[in-house]
Amino acid sequence: MSATRTQVYLTEAQRARLDQRAETQHTTMAQVIREAIDRYLVDDLDDAEREQMLAETFGSRPGFGATVPSRDEWSRA
Repeated sequence: MSATRTQVYLTEAQRARLDQRAETQHTTMAQVIREAIDRYLVDDLDDAEREQMLAETFGSRPGFGATVPSRDEWSRA
């Protein structure tokens, strides 16, 4: 993953909550922030970008596919 360094000022309460979430999720504060930004920006995606995002993450939960049909079997209503 290519990334650029960005400096953001947070309140003490924001920083504490981010640290707590990162610890709970066993990840870094930076990862928690990137995921939050991705969720925030998802509304700006066009249909092609959403399809690409789905394609890139499809099947990323091991064992989950056992209860879900393959993507080829899905029908769009």
